[in-house]
Amino acid sequence: MTGEMRIGCSGWAYDDWRGRLYPEKLPQRRWLERYSQVFDTVEVNSTFYRLASPSGVEKWVEATPGGFTFAVKASRYLTHIKRLTNLDQGVKRFYAPLESMVHSGKLGPVLWQLPENFHRDDDRLAQAVRKLPRGRHCFEFRHQSWFCDPIYELLAARGVALVIGDDPSRPFQAHERTTDWTFIRFHRGNRGRGGNYSRSELETWARRLRQWRRDGDVYAYFNNDWRGFAVENAKLLKRLLGE
Repeated sequence: MTGEMRIGCSGWAYDDWRGRLYPEKLPQRRWLERYSQVFDTVEVNSTFYRLASPSGVEKWVEATPGGFTFAVKASRYLTHIKRLTNLDQGVKRFYAPLESMVHSGKLGPVLWQLPENFHRDDDRLAQAVRKLPRGRHCFEFRHQSWFCDPIYELLAARGVALVIGDDPSRPFQAHERTTDWTFIRFHRGNRGRGGNYSRSELETWARRLRQWRRDGDVYAYFNNDWRGFAVENAKLLKRLLGE
């Protein structure tokens, strides 16, 4: 048995994708529809900055085919301002506009990205993960102190995934898997120009993803959106994997 392999981009509303992914005259309101013809998943980043609108989420659901999956980034109010404390009401407010996405079955993992100045705090993380709603959740740590066995064990005990982040500026981010599904964020290539991923880098990642897929579902998102790199990198990785 193998899991699903879902490869996409972090966001879809980028002006410089016009002429690359989107035809020049295609109105922006149809960009997600076009995106979903190429990829079967997307990471929603706008929810990090502001609460989604129920009507907007309904349009996202309607614009995408059955089986499409949205990974949704948790609010920075919860991760950067509240810093994982007093989550109850904040989590309810975050989820409320996503109701149509939940009911449609299109809500995938929720991504909790912590700031770089947020150092390891086992008790705070333990309290936070206990309050998470049902569903898949993953944490992206950006300070080196989090990458240790006690944190991996804490996440594993709650079925929460450690985000595997790929960025040359954060070489300490580990490839540790704490659940039977995997979440990867490709931020910036190391050998391509300007943050682009080289073919050899993606071939290496394709071998890893094939192996990880044997254990469960894989979600992979390219965040190097400038100059259309994310689109081309994600399409090439899909081809290398035979998707």
